[in-house]
Amino acid sequence: MTPTDGDIGHFDRIARFYDSFSPESDSDVLREGLEQAERPIERIADVAGGTGRAVRALDVNEEVVVDASAGMLAQAHSHGLACVRGDATRLPLASESVDAAVISDALHHIGDPDATLAEVERILRPGGVLIVREYNPATVRGWFLVRGEHLLGMDSTFVTPEALVRKLDAANLVPRVRNRGFDYTVAGVKPTPGTP
Repeated sequence: MTPTDGDIGHFDRIARFYDSFSPESDSDVLREGLEQAERPIERIADVAGGTGRAVRALDVNEEVVVDASAGMLAQAHSHGLACVRGDATRLPLASESVDAAVISDALHHIGDPDATLAEVERILRPGGVLIVREYNPATVRGWFLVRGEHLLGMDSTFVTPEALVRKLDAANLVPRVRNRGFDYTVAGVKPTPGTP
């Protein structure tokens, strides 16, 4: 399941206004995550990417936004992005078809993050990187964010940086914590066969 049905409906309703009240993606942090890749970055997937804010902050030859919300994808399409409607736990992309993937401010909306990370590992080329931007529920601001999203009727499930590192490791992605705090970033690199 990607985001839960209630979350999809919420994003469909706010899609037209989403970019107006959401902060821009931190391009420096995302670029730093891309630098963890062990291959050139030509094609990137913005998984559960909504309006494509993350890939719009990057300068990559080819981007594709995958999301379950038709409303959010319509907004991404209006920005000139290639879009595919789909479930993050069954990504509609070929195996080893992207050099990088981003999940920015979205993993907590996905009902099965472990299945999603396994799918990202499948679509990444060897040496490719996944960048996950999330919010830490163990911080004071994180505690309020969790309660706020639940009050809005969302079924959000947040994880700490340490828990995300374990999930990336279980998905065969070599984790590298880029920063910690309320908003944090973890990169996971898909090993190249034959490397330790």
